[in-house]
Amino acid sequence: MRVNIFRRTEQGGEYSYMAVPEGRSIPAEATNIDWEADSWGIDLNEETDYLEEFSIAQPMQQIQSKGYAITSYQGNASRRM
Repeated sequence: MRVNIFRRTEQGGEYSYMAVPEGRSIPAEATNIDWEADSWGIDLNEETDYLEEFSIAQPMQQIQSKGYAITSYQGNASRRM
């Protein structure tokens, strides 16, 4: 599956990331937050339990349940600061 990645700045200059399946828009419940485009057309291995580069746990499970996957703030690791 291909996904587009969006990011937002958190406290301390770290980022949270949201993976949205390619061709879909940011979900309505997330549009009130300042997400910015980060990466387009990322190949997501549907068997992975953790998308390390973006600190997203269980990405496929999250996408199946809510239509997108998001970084757990507690597990967030800074990237591209």
